[in-house]
Amino acid sequence: MPDGFNRKDFYKRVYEVVAQIPKGKVTTYGAIASYLGVVSGARMVGYALNKAVETEIPAHRVLNRLGELTGRAHFPDDTMRERLQQENITFVAEYTVDIEQHFWDPSEAKIGTN
Repeated sequence: MPDGFNRKDFYKRVYEVVAQIPKGKVTTYGAIASYLGVVSGARMVGYALNKAVETEIPAHRVLNRLGELTGRAHFPDDTMRERLQQENITFVAEYTVDIEQHFWDPSEAKIGTN
């Protein structure tokens, strides 16, 4: 991690970005990490979101770079997939979202965290 890295601040910034993901869109752990300036921080984004599953933060909208629902183990039952389906997200396989159709790039959004 970079010098002066503050995990609590990083998690807060992750939550601010994830809160901006529109319904019907998804992004990736890596896209969030890159946006926040932590190029190899995809796992840290995942760690932050593991702590946010029971909150209002739409963590279900964050996937791996292939569109796979790798975070689904942190949701009860099949909640992650069900929430995405309720938002009309389409899947190319049982647990893989059509990421090209639904991708939201935080670097193209106007977010006040960077």
